[in-house]
Amino acid sequence: MTISLDLDGAAAVLTGAGSGIGRASAMALARRGVAVAVSDLDEQRAAETAKLVEAAGGTAEAFCVDVTDQAQLEALRDGCLDRFGRLDIVMNNVGVLAMGAPESLPMDAWQRTFDINVMSIARSNLVFLPHLVEQGRGHVVNTSSASGLLAYGYDRLPYVASKHAIVGISEALALYLAPKGVGVTLLCPSGVITNILEQITVYGESAVTPRAPQHRLVEPDDVGELVADAVEHGTFLVVTEPDMHAELRERVEDIETYLQRMIEAQTTEED
Repeated sequence: MTISLDLDGAAAVLTGAGSGIGRASAMALARRGVAVAVSDLDEQRAAETAKLVEAAGGTAEAFCVDVTDQAQLEALRDGCLDRFGRLDIVMNNVGVLAMGAPESLPMDAWQRTFDINVMSIARSNLVFLPHLVEQGRGHVVNTSSASGLLAYGYDRLPYVASKHAIVGISEALALYLAPKGVGVTLLCPSGVITNILEQITVYGESAVTPRAPQHRLVEPDDVGELVADAVEHGTFLVVTEPDMHAELRERVEDIETYLQRMIEAQTTEED
């Protein structure tokens, strides 16, 4: 069952929309006629996004929102409904990253990463899903990562674990929400040129060399268009590296051989 959505005249709320993928998604949705309630922990950046949307001819309202506070998400929901009279799309796009050798990562690194990356979606579900289900239409976009599909990032285990959790949450939500008229998109970008470095906390005496597949870097604007297309056409999985599909198939078909190949490739690189 594919849940498409007419974007013209719809309204969306986006978290983490002060820059990068969130800002680009807000711009792309606005170009297709969506009024956007853009939120970010950084109030100034949220306001900048809203101004960019309006300068391009769209409709926007900025909100300062901490996704670890359910009451602030409720204020975002109510603000969108008050300003635009409707709410059709929810994009959960906030994420932080803790880096370090697995044995050096303290509990607070795990707890902070999960509170922001995963529990923010749990709070979002409580706040926004009742509205979407009641009206029988809408769409949810959850931003995961290539790290949520391919566990290459042993230098960022809390991030990898949280992004894998988002994959599972999103797939289960798709099964639950589709019969109720609500679509779900799982966004799993690879390298995107954003300010994610600002959200990295490094643990241990020295930084671990980041591990990543050889995926091309893409611009946030390209990802924003992919998000808008997915919402409009009811696409579940969105990746920014088409070759990832082949690697996913290889991993599923024979994970033992796949892991051995990755270990050998890593050993060769380190030699």
